[in-house]
Amino acid sequence: MEKAIDSTHARHVRRTELRDFLRSRRAALKPEDVGLPSAGFRRTPGLRREEVAVLAGIGVSWYTWLEQGRDIKVSPDVVDAVSRALRLGEPERAHLYRLAGLNSPLPRDTHTEGVPPRLQRIVDRWMPFPAKLVDRYGNIPVFNEAAREVFGLTEANNNQAVRFFLDTEWRARFPDTEAVAGEVIGFLRDQAARYPDDHHFMDIAQRLRTESPLFRTFWDRHEISLATRATKTVLHPRCGALTFEHTALDLSEAPHLRLHLYGPDEQTAASAPFKLLLRQLSDQGRAVA
Repeated sequence: MEKAIDSTHARHVRRTELRDFLRSRRAALKPEDVGLPSAGFRRTPGLRREEVAVLAGIGVSWYTWLEQGRDIKVSPDVVDAVSRALRLGEPERAHLYRLAGLNSPLPRDTHTEGVPPRLQRIVDRWMPFPAKLVDRYGNIPVFNEAAREVFGLTEANNNQAVRFFLDTEWRARFPDTEAVAGEVIGFLRDQAARYPDDHHFMDIAQRLRTESPLFRTFWDRHEISLATRATKTVLHPRCGALTFEHTALDLSEAPHLRLHLYGPDEQTAASAPFKLLLRQLSDQGRAVA
């Protein structure tokens, strides 16, 4: 009983937020913003409901019910049409999906985009600690010198799935093989599910199934384990075992990328080999600057 009350209350709150959100976005637009002629004096600012409905290609009554927060079922196609009519950005579009009771949408542009310069600067400024960007395929298009040194990254062959399962020397850097394998495959499966029309994911998986028995073992388990561990240990050829506190961040401005930041735990930070490595990396950073 209590569960049903909570569910009813939650739907009421969501419909109220949906109503207010749509009204505010409609009021923020002028007819000329969306290619409509200005019709002179308006009692209220912004577009009229019927104008939004025409722009979205849906019925005026249907849009009115949606904006009034009535308990109606809407499809992703309708929500996308309304978001385009109201010129919503990606965060606003995702918010509209949630208010409509739908799962978060896929980004409109499913093609891999470039790296915004601001994200490049964040990675560079994280020195002398490792930082990297990982795209939806597991490629690492951007990493700083600390990540290069600690994780043995290179500009070539830097797909983390391909490298982990096909390069035994590189895989040896990660002592917790089972956990890392699960995270790498879990990430690949998760992204493939998000972009079902992108066959490149299956190309990667098919290559690894053919060439890596270890990959086949983990892939056939159908487990999803994303990179959520707070700590990660790496075996560095000179410094030995290094443990880092790890944070992975989704980026609303670049949904095709995840930002991975690393900082040493107390034991790693206090070790003499790592202190020497930090000094070397700091000197490199100053030389580049």
